[in-house]
Amino acid sequence: MSAEPAAGAAEPPDAPGARRGRVARTAVLVAVFICAACGLVYELALVALGSYLIGDTVGQASIVLSLMVFAMGIGALAAKPLQRWAAPAFAGIELLLALLGGLSVLGLYAAFAWLSLYTPALIATALVLGVLIGAEIPLLMVLLQRIRRQDAGSAVADLFAADYVGGLVGGLAFPFLLLPLFGQVQGALLVGMLNAAAGLALVLTVFRRELSKRATLLLTGASVLVGGVLVGAYLFADDFEVTARQALYADPVVHSQRTPYQDVVLTESVSLAGNHDTRLYLNGDLQFSSVDEYRYHEAMVHPAMAGPHGRVLVLGGGDGLALRELLRYPDVREVTLVELDPAVLALARTDPRLSTLNSHAFEDPRVRTVSADAFSWLRDNRERYDVVLVDMPDADSTATAKLYSAEFYGLVQQVMSEDARVVVQAGSPFFAPKAFWCIEATLRTAGLTTVPYEVSVPSFGEWGFHLGSATGAPPAGAAAGGSALASPGAPQLRLPPDAPPLRSLDAATLQAAATFPPDRSRIPDMQPSTLMHPTILQYAQGEWANY
Repeated sequence: MSAEPAAGAAEPPDAPGARRGRVARTAVLVAVFICAACGLVYELALVALGSYLIGDTVGQASIVLSLMVFAMGIGALAAKPLQRWAAPAFAGIELLLALLGGLSVLGLYAAFAWLSLYTPALIATALVLGVLIGAEIPLLMVLLQRIRRQDAGSAVADLFAADYVGGLVGGLAFPFLLLPLFGQVQGALLVGMLNAAAGLALVLTVFRRELSKRATLLLTGASVLVGGVLVGAYLFADDFEVTARQALYADPVVHSQRTPYQDVVLTESVSLAGNHDTRLYLNGDLQFSSVDEYRYHEAMVHPAMAGPHGRVLVLGGGDGLALRELLRYPDVREVTLVELDPAVLALARTDPRLSTLNSHAFEDPRVRTVSADAFSWLRDNRERYDVVLVDMPDADSTATAKLYSAEFYGLVQQVMSEDARVVVQAGSPFFAPKAFWCIEATLRTAGLTTVPYEVSVPSFGEWGFHLGSATGAPPAGAAAGGSALASPGAPQLRLPPDAPPLRSLDAATLQAAATFPPDRSRIPDMQPSTLMHPTILQYAQGEWANY
C-alpha cells in the first residue's frame, strides 16, 4: 500500500504546479530587472539633459537624485492601499511611468526652449517619476508572494538582487548604447515603450486571472493609448528637436549635432547688406561670431608670440581660428592642437563656412591635431613648447572647471620651455570679475607670473586674458613692466617685431589693454581654484546668472 502525501506538503520539484510557480517567479523577477533598468535610465536622462542645457552637472545630479530618492519613499508608502489590487495597480503604474518617463526629456526640453521654466519642470518631473518608481517594489513584492509564500528575507533578497542588476544594466546602457544610437529624446521614448511592455506582459500573462473583464479592457485601452503616444512622439522627435533648437537661437540653425561631449550648433544670418554672420555654440554658449572673432583671436595669439615661437601648443580652440593666426608666422615650425571633441575638429575642417573662416588651417602640414582631454594629455606629454594657448570654454560647468585649476596650470607650466609664454582666455572682467581674477590667482599659485589685459569683442562685451611666463623674468631681449597689475617678473605685454598686419591691435592699443578701470581693477585676496576646491565654478555660475 503506497503512502499518501501529507496534507499541505510541498509539491515535488518536477510537478506541473511547481514548474508553473518557478516560471511565474522568474517572470516577476525579469519584470523587476527591466523596471529597475528603465527607472535608472529616467534618472540619468534627467541628469544628462540638465548638464547639457544648464551646465552644472553636480548641481543637476544632486537635484534629480535627492528628489527622486525622497519621492521613492513617498511612493512606497502610497502603494500600501493598492496592495489589495496589486496586479491592476502595478500595470496602471507602469503605463503611467512609461508615458511620463518616456516623454520626460521631450517635455523638459520644451520647457527650456519655450517657457524658460526648466528648473521648476525638472523638480516636478523628478518628484512624479520618483513616486511612481517607489510604488513598484511593494506591489511586485505582493505579486511575488502570491505565487509562493516565502520568508521575508529571502523574498527581499531575490527582489533586490534583480533590482540592482537591472540598475547596473540601465546605468551602462544609457551612456554607451542609448545616447550614441538614439540620442536623449528618442532614447527615453524607447525606454518608455520597453517599460510599458514589461509591466503589461507580466500582468496580462502571469496574473491575468486576477483581472476583471473591465480591468482588462481598461488596461488594454490604456496600453494602446500610451503606446500610440510614445510611438508618435518617437516618429516626430527629430522634427521637434529641430523646432525646439531653433527657438533657442536668434539666427537660422545651419548645423546641429549632439556629440558624446556636447551640443554643437552652427547658425548663420545674412544682413540686408549681404554680410554673413556665422556663429558657433557649444551647449548653448556662444564661442564666436564671424563678424568680430578676429578681435578675440588677435588679442589671444599675438601677445603670446612676442618671444620664441617655433613650437606652439593650443589647448582647445578646435574651431581653428587661433590656429589661423598662429600660421601667419612663417617661422612657426610646428603647432599641436589638443581638442576634446573630434566632431568639432571635423566640422572645422569640412564645413565650408568654418574652413573658409579659419583659412583652411588644418590643411597646413605644420599642424598636428589630437582628440583628447587636455588635462589627461598634459599628464602624459613630455614635449616642451615655446608658446601655449589655453582657449577653453568658460568655467561654468563641472567638466570645464578642472581646466582652470592650479593642478591644470601646473601641468601647463611643465610643458613650457625656457622663456615660453602662455595666454589663457579668462572670460569677462566686467560680467564675471571674480572669475577673471580667480584665474589670475590660480595661475600665480601654479608658479606663473602674469599680466592681465582686456579687449572689446562686441558679441561678447569686454573680454579678458592673462599672459603668463614660467621663468619669473621677462623673455630675453624684453623689459619687464607695462602694466600696474602685472606681477613681479611678468612678461611684457607687446606685439612681436615680426607680427603680421592686424585689424584690431597695434602697440598703443595693446598697451592700453592692460589698464583696467577702477571698478574692474584687481580684487584682492582671491582664492585660487583647485580640483578639490573649484572656486572658479562658484564664481562663474554666480556671476553669469545675473545676465
